[in-house]
Amino acid sequence: QVQLVESGGGLVQAGGSLRLSCAASGLTFSIYSMGWFRQAPGKEREFVATISRGGANTKYADSAKGRFTISRDNSKNTVYLQMNSLKPEDTAVYYCAAERAYANSYISTSKEYDYWGQGTQVTVSA
Repeated sequence: QVQLVESGGGLVQAGGSLRLSCAASGLTFSIYSMGWFRQAPGKEREFVATISRGGANTKYADSAKGRFTISRDNSKNTVYLQMNSLKPEDTAVYYCAAERAYANSYISTSKEYDYWGQGTQVTVSA
């Protein structure tokens, strides 16, 4: 059974930092590209960042560029999202997702991922 378990969310003041982690089990982590998405109350889930299966290729939403960094450790079956300079508009539930990748460079910004975690709440106060 595939499981993606996010952690690291919480309450932080604007300008602060958080590091989210997503631990994967039940799959061969190194052949999956990974993504982070978020969903704020009353809004649709949106793409934040994605990383290829080997970690060489990444892509960010415009809202995340320059502030967030996605990374992965295939030896630990874990993907991370380092979030700096947080803003109140970053408040959302953050989800990690996994998609089978058939090429080393494959990444995806769509929501058509194979597996999803349960999410972790990030709240940024003004």
